Amino acid sequence: MVEQLNHDNNTFKERSFPVTIICDHVTSASNIGSIFRLADAFGVEKIIFIGVEPVFSRRVEKTARATHKFIPYEYIENEEGFIVHLKEENYTIIALEITNNSKAIENLKIPLQNKTALLIGNENYGVSQKLLSIANHVHHIEMFGKNSSMNLAQATAISLYEITNRYRMVFIWAFYLILLN
Repeated sequence: MVEQLNHDNNTFKERSFPVTIICDHVTSASNIGSIFRLADAFGVEKIIFIGVEPVFSRRVEKTARATHKFIPYEYIENEEGFIVHLKEENYTIIALEITNNSKAIENLKIPLQNKTALLIGNENYGVSQKLLSIANHVHHIEMFGKNSSMNLAQATAISLYEITNRYRMVFIWAFYLILLN
């Protein structure tokens, strides 16, 4: 018989990855709550809100399912200066946006010795042009229907899966190399 597992009896190992989510003018309460929940699920270090300070409404709290209480976050007013600061700190900035030169997220290649910042944009306007121009990489999620966009939280989940999977593979290879020596 198959038994569904819950929070208390699952076999997941808690880990964290050197990944930060940067929210460029993200305003939807359900997206903000979902981003906190995704940050927890994918072991993200912190969330940075730029442009618009998050309002912790009942909707955010309900969607976040208490993750907003322990996932570190901050609000930064000077967005351009902050992105430049992250680059100086050797973060690789990956903007999630469809542009004339963006690449598919499954082809993501990042220097894993650096920390990574995933830059996600406003629900209606995406990542600002100013921030796109400072990002190290711009990636999109390939879509096969008529629509050219998807919900911000869903796109963030897909991107975090791809990014954290790159880090996990490095950890797995390092473990095998240690075993071989």
